[in-house]
Amino acid sequence: MELDGRTTLVGILGDPVAHSLSPRMHNAAFEALQMNWRYLAFRVPATQLAASLRGAAALGLVGVNITVPHKEAASALLDELDGPSRQIGAVNTIRVTGTRLSGFNTDAPGLLDALTRDGAVTPGGRRCLVIGAGGGGRAAAFCLATAGASQVLVLNRSEAKAKAVAEMVGRAAPSSHPSAGALSVEAIERAAENADIIVHATAATMSTAMGGAGGNTDWLAALVRRVRRGMVVLDMVYTPTWTVLLQAAKSNGARAVSGLSLLVFQGARSFELWTGRSAPLAVMRRAVGLDEHPVPS
Repeated sequence: MELDGRTTLVGILGDPVAHSLSPRMHNAAFEALQMNWRYLAFRVPATQLAASLRGAAALGLVGVNITVPHKEAASALLDELDGPSRQIGAVNTIRVTGTRLSGFNTDAPGLLDALTRDGAVTPGGRRCLVIGAGGGGRAAAFCLATAGASQVLVLNRSEAKAKAVAEMVGRAAPSSHPSAGALSVEAIERAAENADIIVHATAATMSTAMGGAGGNTDWLAALVRRVRRGMVVLDMVYTPTWTVLLQAAKSNGARAVSGLSLLVFQGARSFELWTGRSAPLAVMRRAVGLDEHPVPS
């Protein structure tokens, strides 16, 4: 389908953003439903985020996704937030109505979809470990807690940020008994002993070409050694598809859930917010190769 004067535009704002598979996924969905819509990627530095959001409205875009590092900052720049995004303090989806910008968080329900559908686990009664306290980590902790987790522990390099997430979780779901700590080898070793579900929400496993550490950190090496049978491990990173953490999970008998699963399920919810139509999940999964990448041996 060709772009023309009647094409409806949506997109993604982030920095970096060149690696994003969201354009491929959403454009495949639009193509499948024969919609004259297109999804574009925009690299936006932090200093230009506010101007870019207002510019999106001025140019007639009907919505955008927000990715790292803007999910928390964007929440303070919008005209309104839905309940979950207000509680979480981070947005990943914005709907534009005229000049009005409305924020949503589809990461949290998308994570629950990924765990239940591709991970075959529900958080209810489970002991959960979240690594990272940025926008993704905040959404993960909120999702697990409000879905009935019995414990939610948040570890982060900045213990203050981890404690802020635990406090947010405590307000939303005190029965999840949230706690927080600084990210270290010792903390990982203790936490992994009891965890049923682990969600990794930092860039540590991301390819070095994309600005990550490529898995080369002491605490991550400790975590890799501790994953075991019976755990479910979800890594929000999807470049590479099967990170060093997920490879270890598979090798040790744990259930590994790729970040591509989260990408598809949160993306489907964004698609429905913008278009009012049911997302073609099978098309979106196929577009990003979710069911086609074997775990490296």
